[in-house]
Amino acid sequence: MTQTITTTRTLGTADAALTVSSLGLGCMGMSEFYGTPDEAGGIATIGRALDLGVTFLDTADMYGPFTNERLVGRAIAGRRDEVVLATKFGNERAEDGTRLGINGRPEYVRAACDASLARLGVDHLDLYYQHRVDPTVPIEETVGAMAELVAAGKVRHLGLSEASAETIRRAHATHPITALQTEYSLFTRDLEDDILPVLRELGIGLVPYSPLGRGILTGAYAPAEGDSRSSAYFPRLNGENLVTNQALVDALAAIAARQGCTPGQLALAWVLAQGEDVAPIPGTKRVRYLEENVGAAAVSLDEAVLAEIEQAVPRGAVAGARYGDMSSIDA
Repeated sequence: MTQTITTTRTLGTADAALTVSSLGLGCMGMSEFYGTPDEAGGIATIGRALDLGVTFLDTADMYGPFTNERLVGRAIAGRRDEVVLATKFGNERAEDGTRLGINGRPEYVRAACDASLARLGVDHLDLYYQHRVDPTVPIEETVGAMAELVAAGKVRHLGLSEASAETIRRAHATHPITALQTEYSLFTRDLEDDILPVLRELGIGLVPYSPLGRGILTGAYAPAEGDSRSSAYFPRLNGENLVTNQALVDALAAIAARQGCTPGQLALAWVLAQGEDVAPIPGTKRVRYLEENVGAAAVSLDEAVLAEIEQAVPRGAVAGARYGDMSSIDA
């Protein structure tokens, strides 16, 4: 019998609180980056996710570009009231896919929101993130424009993605920030030093993307032709780094076998165990992987198992940087 998600997590506090399913769904790979896009499979996966209680959906205007929001919009048509819908702006792209840079100008914020609403076929967004911080625009100006969208009823809650601790503080002082989306997994834990303490001080939730290390933590990493994970942009997933990192996954798999789950389920359970203010969004375009991910909700980790995981995959043991080019990260 397939597991369902019956638990929720609260992102943000006070007026900024947003209740989401404890496990969300990242929709990016349905349209771009991870091999051949699969619209029909993506729509089926989203439908199955909603049936299983995975109602926190994540997309962005730049995925496709633009096609992923349209796909999500078609998938949730008639089921909008079941969904907590999040999208992002700021990684500006042309219709042909050309990357135009990071854009946090207020006029662009307003235009990008209206365009996302139209593509998604909805009248409001539950959570609207700045996808990357524009270093040329004061964060107060960008978040100020986002706050106008809240006042206008187009957006319910605000978020940031890949922002530094200082930027998070300044943004939150301008308007309450509900969530920070950033990479977090057994393979990526740098945010535990500076960013996670700030989030908890301010009452901001954490939405980890790539909680499965872009698939390697599943123990079945095998990128197909055209998959961006095979490129130099992801040093951890190629060459000698991949060999080193696969050995860590093998150690994790041994623990998973003893726990009666898959390595991916164990890795997701570890993320879920990091706090009630953490709601990961593993991405997939296939129903069978979605169902496997949902099974992580049934994996219970006591202190002994958590310690065993820490020993098998020590923080800092992963080989290679998470990106080959960090120029778009506000670090």
